[in-house]
This record gives sequence, structure tokens and C-alpha cells, in this order.
Amino acid sequence: MATTIYPNLILEALSKVRYPGTGKNLVESGMVEDDIRIDGLKVSFSLIFDKPNSPFIKSVVKAAETAILTYVGQDVDIRGNISVKVPEVEVAEAPKLLPEVKNVIAVFSGKGGVGKSTVSANLAVALAQAGYKVGLLDADIFGPSVPLMFGCEDARPLLEEVNGRELIQPIERYGVKLLSIGFFVNKESPVLWRGSMAGNALKQLLSEGNWGELDYLLLDMPPGTSDIHLTLVQTLGITGAVVVTTPQQVALADAIKGIGMFLDDKVGVPVLGLIENMAWFTPAELPQNRYYIFGRDGGRKLAEELGIPLLGQIPLVQSIRECGDEGAPSAVQEDSMTAIFFRTLAQNVVEQVEQRNANLAPTTKVEMTK
Repeated sequence: MATTIYPNLILEALSKVRYPGTGKNLVESGMVEDDIRIDGLKVSFSLIFDKPNSPFIKSVVKAAETAILTYVGQDVDIRGNISVKVPEVEVAEAPKLLPEVKNVIAVFSGKGGVGKSTVSANLAVALAQAGYKVGLLDADIFGPSVPLMFGCEDARPLLEEVNGRELIQPIERYGVKLLSIGFFVNKESPVLWRGSMAGNALKQLLSEGNWGELDYLLLDMPPGTSDIHLTLVQTLGITGAVVVTTPQQVALADAIKGIGMFLDDKVGVPVLGLIENMAWFTPAELPQNRYYIFGRDGGRKLAEELGIPLLGQIPLVQSIRECGDEGAPSAVQEDSMTAIFFRTLAQNVVEQVEQRNANLAPTTKVEMTK
């Protein structure tokens, strides 16, 4: 260890840390503020990030601490001494289309086929079983699957007069209020709508649905990124989003794009965490065995890289598929192994929402700059 610590030593160490958002190191990116303070072995300084909701803040701060301890010396007092500065932005208050709905959660995936709707359905049921008032809007206009998963494909919502307005009464199953475009179209015919028509249909289901008081309204979003996502963001004040992915690299690559969409300045929706679906295969006759068909811990590693919570790992189990096809999400069976996974997932989502709503201060000190 060097007997004397100089600012240049700190800068040299920080030049070893790459910022994932640009691929450049912290010094090259201009993220190290000119305020390096050295008092004996104690070192403190500030890192500048371009946006308050950057998913990389925690991971970059940790990497900066590790780099200083590695390249300057293990005796350096650095942990907890790195401040974060972000630009102060004025956030316009979102219109309160549904004033009786406390939290709106967008469930999305970067690509299709990763089980997003299955996760949405089971998460909704698990929240309802935990005592929350829950609604689920099937926002996947071109591939609505919620009616099938809840065994109500033939249901047709009725209009009900509420305070002088005719509102659509959601179908209720397993304690969850449901609305889907699938209730209003022929299930055997494709929905051939342009983006504006799909957006208007969603607005109608939201604004003219008799949702009543809800603790959580889940949005089963269409896969990918589209103008439908922007329509929902502009229409609702979304509390946060959760991303569903499988462990395989092609799904993870698309998940990163989806996360980037929500964190974009034009969208600005917090990402509450990541759900790794089909994390491993477990046969019913060998419940202790795990076979990593789509790769191992890809979602966990991505969550760690982006500095976002891993909300849960859901196994690939035959009963989850069977229950969805039979119209009774597996979370309905409270004592089953799969229900335990979804119950844990629901608890983790609630925890993240409560932390977000309480505006808890993060471990790293964050300062707002003009």
C-alpha cells in the first residue's frame, strides 16, 4: 500500500471501471466530479450520473469501491464515502385516470414466449390471496390470453351505471377483477387493428372499466416495445414495471431493451425488478431435481449487472402450464410447490412497491444537481 494517497491514484483506479451505459470508463465518461477529498486513509468523492433512475448506480458505486481497494490499497477507507449526483428533473404529475387504484404495475417482456402472461395471472392471484384488492388488465391486444388462463373465454362483461356513467363491469375470478379485449372479439379470429385503434381500445377498457378500489392493477403488456406501451404510460401513472425473461441469452438481450424503454427520459417508469421464468425444469416425479434447459442464472446475473432486484425465479413445471390451460392459475392451489414460488414473488413485488412509495433513501447518498 502506498504511504501517501494522491488524487491521481484514485483517478487511475476509477479508469478501470466501465460504465455499462456508454461502455467507457468513469474518468473518460466525465462521471468523476473534481471533488476528490483525501484525509489520511479516508477517501471521498462524487460520481455524476445522467439520470436519477439509472439502473447502474448501485453496481457502478460498488465497482468503484472495489477498484480503489484493489489498485490503491485494502486499507483505504472508501466504503460509503462515494456520493452520487444526478440532475434535478421536474416530473409532471401523471393524470389520475383511476383515482381509486393505489398502484399500477406493468408486467412486460422484451420478447414473446417467456411466460409473461402466465406470470401476470399467477402474480395477480397470489396478491389477491395475500388479501389485496387486485385487478388485471390484459393489455396484449393482439394475443389476449387472460380469458383462457382464468377459464372465462365465453364471458361477456356487462355495462353497469355508476354515478350517471355506464361502465364495463370486470369479470371476477379467484378474487381478481379481469378485463381483456378477448372478451369482446371472436377468439378464433385475429385482431387486425392499427396501433391507434389498439391504443384507443385499451384507453376505453381503463377509463370505462368499473375497477373500483384496488390496491394493485396489473397490466399484462404486449411483448417488445411499441406505441401501445407509450399509450399506457401516457394514460396512467404507472407505479413501476417488472420484466419477465428466461435465462437464455436471446431473451436477456431483449429484456435489456425493454428495461431501457421504461427508463428512457420520455417514459420514466421505475423498474421494480426482474423475474426469471423457466429458471430450471423440475419433473413432477423428481421434485428435487433441477435441469437448466435454458441456461443457468441468466436472469440473476442480468439483475446484478443492472443493479435491479431479482424478484423471483420460477421453475418450468408441467403443472403451471396445465393449470393455465385449464383456466385455474397454479397459484390458486395454495399448498402446491408452484404456489409457494408465486407467493414469494408477490411478497417481493409488494416490498419493492412499498419502498418506492415510501421513497426510502438508497444505501448510497444521492444529491440532486441543478
